[in-house]
Amino acid sequence: MNNILDKDKFSKRASRYIQLSGQVGGLLAKLGANKFLGMDIDKNKHALNLKKDLGEVKGPFMKIAQLVSMIPDALPIEYSNQLMQLQSHAPSMGESFVTRRMANELGENWKKFFLNFNTTASYAASLGQVHKAKLKNGDIVACKLQYPNMQSAVNADLNQFKIVLNLFEKYNKAIKTKKIFLEIKDRLVEEIDYVNEIKNIKIFEKIFNSNKSVNIPRIYKNCSTKRLITMSWLQGQSLEDVIKYSKNKKEFSERIATNIFNTWYMPFYKFCVIHGDPHFGNYSFKKNGDINLFDFGCVRFFPIKFVKAVLNLYYALEKKDEDLTIEAYKTWGFKKINKGLIKILNLWASYIYGPLLEDKKRLIQGEKNRGYGIDVANNVYKELKKIGGVEPPKEFVFIDRAAIGMGSLFMKLDVKLNWHKLFKDLIKDFDEKRILKERNRIIS
Repeated sequence: MNNILDKDKFSKRASRYIQLSGQVGGLLAKLGANKFLGMDIDKNKHALNLKKDLGEVKGPFMKIAQLVSMIPDALPIEYSNQLMQLQSHAPSMGESFVTRRMANELGENWKKFFLNFNTTASYAASLGQVHKAKLKNGDIVACKLQYPNMQSAVNADLNQFKIVLNLFEKYNKAIKTKKIFLEIKDRLVEEIDYVNEIKNIKIFEKIFNSNKSVNIPRIYKNCSTKRLITMSWLQGQSLEDVIKYSKNKKEFSERIATNIFNTWYMPFYKFCVIHGDPHFGNYSFKKNGDINLFDFGCVRFFPIKFVKAVLNLYYALEKKDEDLTIEAYKTWGFKKINKGLIKILNLWASYIYGPLLEDKKRLIQGEKNRGYGIDVANNVYKELKKIGGVEPPKEFVFIDRAAIGMGSLFMKLDVKLNWHKLFKDLIKDFDEKRILKERNRIIS
């Protein structure tokens, strides 16, 4: 098909710079004035306007903004709260846009594939929007349609993102941002490649083919392109709605939390791969608590030795084994390990591993307050700042993001589970040779 709309051209990148620089410039000017000069601004109002502006320009910076909003102390809380909503509350594009995009992907006679096609988006996010349709064979499908010029937008937005990270690094010496930038860059490039996403969907189909409590959409290859994915429509409800109408809310919430835990962590410990975007909008739920999982653009494969180090750190904390702790952090990629750094990193690890170390039913955050995860992360960042900062391994970006995202979801469910038992069930047959064999099977 003719994809001239999507080529990375200087003119498109220049247009994107102009379009975005006002929003980013406004953010930097006001945050900088507030941080360095002590000037008083209405952060709530400015954050709300920023979310609206970024929603209108669409594209990768929406996702970047959401990622930054999940890094503790990167932004004032008013901005974090607003920008985290970008993914699920993005304004959708209109009918004429949809018609042009579909013609660009499937040809001028694109409607021949469908009995009907709803040009009003069912969902809209940072890189594309989803339309409900019915194929000629009667199957109900979801058409995920990418916004135009995403290649140009990624290049332009990443340059703007560098500016934001440079400012962040200037007033927050705790974290070196080079690897954060590189990791997000790699994942964004992958996310605009729908051929890659289709491959990821098929991988997750194989991962969950014997698990009836997790539903992965089926791909319709003849109606899919590099910028359009046509997949089966998975009917489900939001987390709030499915719990609201359940008969036994406590028991039902526990079932959903257990399913979510296994859905995210089973691929990590059995195949060393994660679904890297644990955003509320990427799940919907059946009335029996089964999960529909969406959005496979951000999938991360880890070296098996890295996941082994994740387990080694658990065992080290469990046995209070300092030598094994040092070995685990080194395998993760931390440099210049010393007692001071270990003490700080163990504070972070207490948040990640704390629920897994206690063999009892408990809230994910323990008896702490509702902001426990962010509080711990902020304390870690403050302590790192005192010792001159640290450059985290690039794998940390999505491990940390996922931990905070999953923790927020479990806190929202407000359930007490034996997380220790769930975890032990997942890792009991961890074997590097078996994982390598299984990984080769799912990617073949």
